[in-house]
Amino acid sequence: MVSYVGYVNHPMRPHRPETTINQVVTLLPAHLSRVVLHRWTSVDPREIGSAEYHDPFGGTTRTWEYTRWTSEERAIGFPATELVPSWAASTPPGTWLEVGLQARTTSGALTKWYVMGRWAEDDTDVHRTSLPGQGDSDGDVAVDTYVATGAVTAYRLRFTLYGSGAKVHRAGVMASAVPSRATVPVSPSGENGGVELDVPRRSQRVHAGHFPQWDGGGDSWCSPASMTMVLDYWKRGPRPADLSWVTPGDPCPAVDHAARDMYDHSYQGTGNWPFGVAYAGRYGMEGFVTRLRSLTELERLVHAGIPVLTSQSFREHELPGSGYSTGGHIMVVVGFTASGDVIANDPAAPDDRSVRRVYPRAAFENVWLRGSGSGGIVHVVHPPGISLPPSDGNW
Repeated sequence: MVSYVGYVNHPMRPHRPETTINQVVTLLPAHLSRVVLHRWTSVDPREIGSAEYHDPFGGTTRTWEYTRWTSEERAIGFPATELVPSWAASTPPGTWLEVGLQARTTSGALTKWYVMGRWAEDDTDVHRTSLPGQGDSDGDVAVDTYVATGAVTAYRLRFTLYGSGAKVHRAGVMASAVPSRATVPVSPSGENGGVELDVPRRSQRVHAGHFPQWDGGGDSWCSPASMTMVLDYWKRGPRPADLSWVTPGDPCPAVDHAARDMYDHSYQGTGNWPFGVAYAGRYGMEGFVTRLRSLTELERLVHAGIPVLTSQSFREHELPGSGYSTGGHIMVVVGFTASGDVIANDPAAPDDRSVRRVYPRAAFENVWLRGSGSGGIVHVVHPPGISLPPSDGNW
């Protein structure tokens, strides 16, 4: 079994299908997910204070000076049931950050502030973690996702930066409402001809037994292996000196490095979606977590030269050619055949040579988009200056 990722399926309530794109309302067919992504390119904390924090994984208690930034309230444009933040930040030694979300329910009431993650580049000062046990009558946090009890119509985002020198470079929040559907119709191919990006291939399996303190070792490292493939494609990632602690002879020390620095100590896994994007942000990358509504949308990104990390769950027979079953797995879509089938770098392969897979379009789209899976979750990571193709507000 490959690694599980933080997704909780939530029953949908009927409501009008629309989404907000820069205050313009675009009506969507009822069978499509409603998704909007808001992004910030400037986070300038002005509030100051101090707070005591006990690190449950390090056993230390310390009083920290902090600065805080809180966004304006952002209207979503439809009743959303899930919110996922993402960010890129620098946390030099002696610093860390906490991400918070507060939502407005359909009744007009404000929820409490929920902690969406405590994050640092390494575990020297505090241990990187999500925060379980926050559930109340308005909702709960499932690892990296705020799941509303009913629905919410607006939210505020907050960053609290502890210590001196931390900086948030970019941030985003994806709000969505995913139809509760067991099957998804196949979408038409959105581009003429096939394309395949030259993305390096990395197997998680060749790391089996490595550093079991981080999610049990390589058999569970689909997220670090996938993120490393994308970083390698863009010629980004840790320097050789940063990898000197990895056991000599390791097949790809960068994967071990990513596993260590993406690890969520509460979740006890490396599949926290925003933690993966934040890891890429350490190397100057822009990125976000969002949902796509079809493979047609995903093709736009791939044809623009951008490989996409996807999350899906399936039984072996539901995805022909996979050779395994999973409750949640990350892979990298790197291309499409001329007939529209998906070319994926699947890190569940036994070795690097067999990572490249071609999956039938209809089968892949179904296990990726259906309500019992991730509902189309993706990580999009790219260097600054890369132009994204047009979207309907979800990137």
